[in-house]
Amino acid sequence: MSLIESTYKARETEEWLDIKFYRPLGYLIARACKKIKVTPNAISFTGMFLGVLAGWLFYYSEFRLTLAGILLLIVSEAMDSADGQLARMTNRKSRFGRVLDGFVTNIIFLSIYISLCLRTALEGSQLVWLVALLSALSHSLQSAVADHYRNGYLHFVVSPGKSELDMAERIGSQYRRLKWKKEPFQKFWTLLYLNYTREQEMISPKFSELRQKTEEFFDGILPQRLSQMYSEYTFRQIKFYNILTTNTRMICLFVSLIIGIPWIYFAFEILVLNGLLLHVVIYHEMASDSVLKKIKLFEKEKQEEEITVC
Repeated sequence: MSLIESTYKARETEEWLDIKFYRPLGYLIARACKKIKVTPNAISFTGMFLGVLAGWLFYYSEFRLTLAGILLLIVSEAMDSADGQLARMTNRKSRFGRVLDGFVTNIIFLSIYISLCLRTALEGSQLVWLVALLSALSHSLQSAVADHYRNGYLHFVVSPGKSELDMAERIGSQYRRLKWKKEPFQKFWTLLYLNYTREQEMISPKFSELRQKTEEFFDGILPQRLSQMYSEYTFRQIKFYNILTTNTRMICLFVSLIIGIPWIYFAFEILVLNGLLLHVVIYHEMASDSVLKKIKLFEKEKQEEEITVC
């Protein structure tokens, strides 16, 4: 394993563009930041600043400013890669870092949506605000689902330690123990994370049930034969999870800006990516149900054995 690969969560869940470009660049940034003792969270905030600046530049139709915005957004995405790589290099992974990562991405794309709307509205179309809202909601849902399923693959197939898969019930318990007066900041970001996790679980009830049953019967780790079964069902879907995240939509965004038709980006998110989202959810729920049936069969056999012993 190369030094760069050691900062991956798992090679099989990495996109080609990440492996060839963003991870190597992010690794260089992470190594430099490690030497000067810059924290992963500081990298995240720097990336957010660059991304918001890129979004502002997308308001202008001048090609040079558009190109500058594209370059800034690419650097911002490299910083997004670097913060996670640095966290893994220094063993400073945290739930707050995960929440911050999502928050930063939301702020960056919010600035992009606002700029695209203002730019399009100048041409006389106020309807773009409604379209952008639908696009932003779609983006949020798509990213949440992709993150959930990708972490599911890491948890059930690769290693639970590589995964950031969580349970709303567990987060909710932690949230209720926190006090607004004593720990307002921690309680607030825990609330954000709780709502995010609830959204993921509501979209994928069968997958959530699979996670619960795995905790109940196998201490969170699927037996080898069930892990292999899950892998066979979901491995070929990883490319679709990745399409629903950032790189593909950024390419579409860049193309729409270069040709001067920014609303194409909204259409891509609403029509193409939502269609893919529907496929991914339906397929993954069916796959989760198939593994669940095996677990329930195991549960039934175990109960019958206990009755026989008694």
